[in-house]
Amino acid sequence: MIITKNKVVSVSYVLREGDFGGEVVEQTTSQEPFVFLFGVGSLLPDFENNLLGLKVGDMFKFSIASQNAYGPMESDAIVELPIDIFVIDGAIDYDLLQIGNVVPMRNDQGHLLHGTVVNVTDDVVTMDFNHPMAGKDLYFMGTVLDIREATPTELEHGHVHGPGGHHH
Repeated sequence: MIITKNKVVSVSYVLREGDFGGEVVEQTTSQEPFVFLFGVGSLLPDFENNLLGLKVGDMFKFSIASQNAYGPMESDAIVELPIDIFVIDGAIDYDLLQIGNVVPMRNDQGHLLHGTVVNVTDDVVTMDFNHPMAGKDLYFMGTVLDIREATPTELEHGHVHGPGGHHH
């Protein structure tokens, strides 16, 4: 069986940033593989395009340029916020405002965003709302572990159920 649309695919891989010698961002193993329903649009298109047609035991190695992954760093995603909005119970939560901390926040439309604290002054907190992998090229290297037909329920729901899949 080969990887085609609506197959459930298990892979182990190492994801590095920058190049094949770059920092390891994510790693899956044969004991805890990445399991997904192929061809339903839930993954980066370039990731799927590089796996299409492979079979169990095949190894893969490919890169995805940042503009086809999580996009470029957007300078307008780096914002200065008044420090008052970080007041909790009458005091500013400085433990939260450590540089490098990722803080969940809501924008004015109520959407949840994750911002990284870049700088803190007496009045202003500078936050970066870019995706952590924005502006970075991705390098995947791995092996196809398993391919099976998706069940009717998985096809209807658009994701994998059972081991390695969707958990309730």
